[in-house]
Amino acid sequence: MRIIGGKIGGIRLNPPTNLPVRPTTDLAKEALFNILQNYVDWDEANCLDLFCGTGNISLEMASRGALSVESVDIHTKCIHYVNDMSKKYALDTISTRKADVFKFINSCKKTYDFIFADPPYDIALLPQLPQLILDNGLLNANGVLVIEHPSMRKLVDHDCFVETRKYGYSSFSIYKI
Repeated sequence: MRIIGGKIGGIRLNPPTNLPVRPTTDLAKEALFNILQNYVDWDEANCLDLFCGTGNISLEMASRGALSVESVDIHTKCIHYVNDMSKKYALDTISTRKADVFKFINSCKKTYDFIFADPPYDIALLPQLPQLILDNGLLNANGVLVIEHPSMRKLVDHDCFVETRKYGYSSFSIYKI
């Protein structure tokens, strides 16, 4: 796992093997960020990474110059790893929050320009996740939401849906307000 671009591009991440995660592959992440360069101006983006896991995506966004990155995960070990890596690489725009993501979505009062969610593939509410995020008003006008999900699992239809990109077993569904 590596950071693809930005000020720490090329850095390899070696998270502990005991983290309860399924990191986005380098190939899929590189393809995603190539797509996102048409949607997101990182220098002006306040970002949210839900189910952040290793912080792979959070670190990528911060490396590319995001104004702020809020990383949310329920697992303490994941939060500690993201904090350690953001300190190690002086990515001070990253803040972390240990929380149940669904409770966070329902109680969050902030809005974001870019939201990435990579939930466990087997959670029951996965198909409704875009609707929950969008209906709770977490995305700013002209904001972009990306949900990573298994290619075989479909998400609930929403008016803000733009496209789905498939990368083997994983897909990215993109929504824009």
